[in-house]
Amino acid sequence: MKPFVGYKKEPLSVSQLLELIAQLAIEPSYYFLRWTYKVSGIVEQPPTNIDFPMIEGQMFNHECELRWKHKRQNTYEVLLLTIADKHDDFTPVKETIKKAGDEKEAWRIEPNNPQIFPSYGYPAYGYRPDTTRFPKKLIFPDSLDIRLKEEEIKEEKNNKPKLAQRYFIDNETSTVQFVALTVEVA
Repeated sequence: MKPFVGYKKEPLSVSQLLELIAQLAIEPSYYFLRWTYKVSGIVEQPPTNIDFPMIEGQMFNHECELRWKHKRQNTYEVLLLTIADKHDDFTPVKETIKKAGDEKEAWRIEPNNPQIFPSYGYPAYGYRPDTTRFPKKLIFPDSLDIRLKEEEIKEEKNNKPKLAQRYFIDNETSTVQFVALTVEVA
């Protein structure tokens, strides 16, 4: 496990972005898409050409989170947060820190103890369907355990991937720079 945070130097076209999403998608992967007038909720189906243009979106799985944001002329800036080491086609946000002949990785993640958190993710929780915080019900796929409190009380064991989050911390400043969605896999 080696954290990496990188971006694409040039904005991607829709077809390039869809190709990148397909390359990074592993089972299970989930998507969250945003338009000016709605959000998709967390869904299992990757975006297609008909979903564009959108303001931004993200894909996440137990290895990485890919974020994209609309720029100009239907192109998208892309950021990758991963624990799967460097990706040569991405430019690192920060390089390895070199001080007094010692090298230190630019990023670390929390949690980083695989005995306690084998998927390198803290528990994250979804919203109950009747929560009035959102004007419309937020969608979650049945295949994803969003850890609702009532379900925990029942202590229902399941083999569904569980919603989680991972912190990417700048090793030089010890500041959390990114919080990425991830999944714990059984």
